Amino acid sequence: MSYIPAKPTTLGLIQLTDINLRDIAPFIDWGFFFMAWRMSGKYEGIETACDCESCKVGWLQQFLPQERPKAEEALKLFKDAQEMLREMLDDKIVHINASFGVFEGFAKDDDIYIKSANQTITIPTLRQQHPSTDGFCYSLADFVAPEDDYVGAFATTIQGVEAYAETFEKDDDVYHSILAKTLSDRLAEAAAEWLHWKVRKEYWGYAADEILSIKDMLKTKYSGIRPAVGYPSLPDQSIIFALEPLLKFNEIGIELTENGAMFPNASVCGLYFAHPQSKYFMIGKIDENQFADYARRSNKSPDVLRKWMAANL
Repeated sequence: MSYIPAKPTTLGLIQLTDINLRDIAPFIDWGFFFMAWRMSGKYEGIETACDCESCKVGWLQQFLPQERPKAEEALKLFKDAQEMLREMLDDKIVHINASFGVFEGFAKDDDIYIKSANQTITIPTLRQQHPSTDGFCYSLADFVAPEDDYVGAFATTIQGVEAYAETFEKDDDVYHSILAKTLSDRLAEAAAEWLHWKVRKEYWGYAADEILSIKDMLKTKYSGIRPAVGYPSLPDQSIIFALEPLLKFNEIGIELTENGAMFPNASVCGLYFAHPQSKYFMIGKIDENQFADYARRSNKSPDVLRKWMAANL
């Protein structure tokens, strides 16, 4: 997969604090919001069903009669979420922070190396053992050149939602507490989507002429990828400890538990790849030979690593 790496407009770590919620909210993927509430189905155009009865009725008409009660329930949930977003904005309840950057990097075998200041961080990656639909077994390292390339990394976080949720819990209002938490989770992902757009267009600039709607972005029609730690192509959660010194989590309010979980929970961390052939994929199951090699490259004992990778063994 040879290509000419795109030199970034801005190289090195950048941190943004108090990102405007108005900029982030349009990037919320409401489909995943409803999934978090275990509400199956598609509710496209729900934002057009405004408060007037005629708009509500008009939107509900697209559903079969037996589907309308669930759609009406989804509409109520959506309106409650919109009201909470307005409250978050008006009262400045949450703060959105991000730490990200594009760094010099290269790949050797299935390891990615990121150079920043006086340190070089190694990100070991896994390779599929069952081919994707195109017949190739992918590793994220395939999307980085052996020399003179660049790799991006990012973290986004929503600060303040825990204290906000507690105000509802004190009144035994479980519904609004859960709503606050699920909404903040989607805001963290929305912030990651917004930031990736800014990186593609400005900070890295490899897609400066990109013209996509937010709907198209949510369908990943852009060039490049942003796999998050713990997701199918980057399933080893312990990698987050390697990214911590690069992104300086504490400076934007993120703490890590010993299990690699981020606090606040409404936080996302991952990598950026600009390779034009980069794609999202699932590692799936790996055999003992690859696991042993991965443990060696990770410089971790197999016994310790097994707890991080149980789903892939």
